[in-house]
Amino acid sequence: MIELPLFPLNTVLFPGMPIRLHIFEERYKLMIGRCYQTGQPFGVVLIKNGEEVGSAAEPFMVGCTAVITEMEPLPGGRMNIVAVGHERFQIRGFKYDEAYLVGLVEAYPLASIRQEDIAHGSSVLRPWVEKYLKMLAAASESQFDAQQIPADPLRLAYLASFLVNISPAQKQDLLMIEQADELIANLRQIYRREVTLLDAMLTPQTADSSGPFSSN
Repeated sequence: MIELPLFPLNTVLFPGMPIRLHIFEERYKLMIGRCYQTGQPFGVVLIKNGEEVGSAAEPFMVGCTAVITEMEPLPGGRMNIVAVGHERFQIRGFKYDEAYLVGLVEAYPLASIRQEDIAHGSSVLRPWVEKYLKMLAAASESQFDAQQIPADPLRLAYLASFLVNISPAQKQDLLMIEQADELIANLRQIYRREVTLLDAMLTPQTADSSGPFSSN
C-alpha cells in the first residue's frame, strides 16, 4: 500500500489514455508542482459527491494513476498539464494532513484470464469500434484511419472506454470491472447500442405522406 495524491474530477481516466488539465486552485498547484518535480504520479478519481472546485469532494474508490508528460507554466503559479493514465488503483483509506486529499492505495490490475479468450472478445469488439469511429468521422467530415486502433486487446478496451460518448458514471462502471473479458463484453454491448443510435440519428428520414400534413 502506498500514499498517492488524489485529484477528484468529473471525468474518468483509463490506463494509457491522456488527460489535459488547467491547474488554478492553490491546493492543486501545490500537489501538481510536487508531482512534477519528483516524477511522482497522482491519482485521478471520479467525484461521487461534491464539486471539483472548493470544498473537499468524496471520490469513488477505484481510480487511475496519472503521470505528467507535459507542463506549461502560467502567470500566478497556474499551469496547463498533460498526463497519461498508468494503472488502476483501489483506495483503502485517506490521509488529511495535506492541503489536498491523499489516498492509501494499492494496485488494482484486471484479473488474469486466458489470453485466447481476451483475443477472441477483442476481435468481436474491434469492428464495432471501427464502425462507431467511422460514423463519427463521416458526420464531422474528417478522416479516420483504422490502423490507429491498437491490436493489443487491453489497449483496445481502454481506448474504447475512453472514446465512447457515455456518462462519467457509466465510464466509472467500466473502470471498476474486475475481469478483462467482462470489460470487453460490456464494451461490445455498449458499442452495439451506440452504433445503432448513431445510425438512427445520421440516417436521413424520408417524408411520410400518410401523416396528417400534406407535402405541399
